[in-house]
Amino acid sequence: MLKTMKNYFSLLVIVAWVFLPVCATLKGGGLVLDTVGPPLPQPTAAIATNGTLLVYSAYEAGPAFNARDPNRPEYSDYKIFTAAGRLLQRVRNNSESIRQDAVPVALPPGKYNVVALANGLGYVTVPVMIAARQSTVLHLEGGGFWPDELASSQTDAVRLPDGRIIGWKAMPGL
Repeated sequence: MLKTMKNYFSLLVIVAWVFLPVCATLKGGGLVLDTVGPPLPQPTAAIATNGTLLVYSAYEAGPAFNARDPNRPEYSDYKIFTAAGRLLQRVRNNSESIRQDAVPVALPPGKYNVVALANGLGYVTVPVMIAARQSTVLHLEGGGFWPDELASSQTDAVRLPDGRIIGWKAMPGL
């Protein structure tokens, strides 16, 4: 009887371990952060009307045997939703180059929600603002280079609960 109970308990733990991440993925991210936007205006070509979104999502958890360079981690895929909650695009976040960079996505100006995997936190929802001829960058992989991190005020950066900066707050009026 005790052995049977242990087997049922083990089976229950395995089923929960398999299906809980799936349920979290289907619901979107549990953690919702402040809106991220482009930093100060950047010089660009005058004819472009779209903006660019670049998401450095958490790295894929498993080995990438089909990757161009299996020794280099790949960024996990993510989804872009409209502000109204409609799925706009699923992004395969690998440039397929030898560097396996994150993929830049051209989007019309506006507000969107990105659901992506953040290193150490699981799926998060990040509202983003896309401005014409500007780049909005998210760093959810646990890295990112922030040249003025110490000098910037606490109000300029969007941070994860552990304090890591993931991007700059959207400027009012974008």
